[in-house]
Amino acid sequence: MHSDQQGDMEVSGPIVFVLDDDLSVREALRSLIRSVGLRCATFASAAEFLGFQRPDDPACLVLDVHLPDASGLDLIRELDAADDHIPIIIITGHGTIPMSVRAMKAGALEFLTKPFREEDLITALHQALERDGAARRERAEVAGLRHRLKQLTPREREVLALVATGRMNKQIAAELGTAEQTIKQHRGRVMKKLGVDSVAELVRLVERVVPR
Repeated sequence: MHSDQQGDMEVSGPIVFVLDDDLSVREALRSLIRSVGLRCATFASAAEFLGFQRPDDPACLVLDVHLPDASGLDLIRELDAADDHIPIIIITGHGTIPMSVRAMKAGALEFLTKPFREEDLITALHQALERDGAARRERAEVAGLRHRLKQLTPREREVLALVATGRMNKQIAAELGTAEQTIKQHRGRVMKKLGVDSVAELVRLVERVVPR
């Protein structure tokens, strides 16, 4: 990363990463991105980008298909394998329909052929950053829900699992070999710990945090 970009790393907010081996393209894109009020960091190679400690802010990657040390599509697959779901906008000077299809199948959000309109890139950037921001909020919420689930006792987790399947207190009591009143108490504590007011909310919560 170039030294004159360090200031972009000292503030918070959405950030756009640009990965292109052409210095003039990197400079032009950085100027455009910063002109619309977004932070920007540029990289000349996949290795440079992968070795960078990215800030924990909404982000997206503008990626050239042709890189000196890897193909853009290979990098997308590498990021995906690492469970890194940063939204990616592919740019290329030699775009073909098969290449764009491969890029979109690999997970690219947008595919732009140079020269592209600045407005098209800016629109794609805002969509990508909005998507990443929403994904981060969802991950944070799910992490919070999982933390609350860990506060449940083993018996409360049993009751929760059965409530989530639609069983009534009486049925749960019979299945667990206990009194219906005891199940009511367990269910009340579960709902209080998880911060929900209804069984419907409880079911939706379980669906969000339990892998299918």
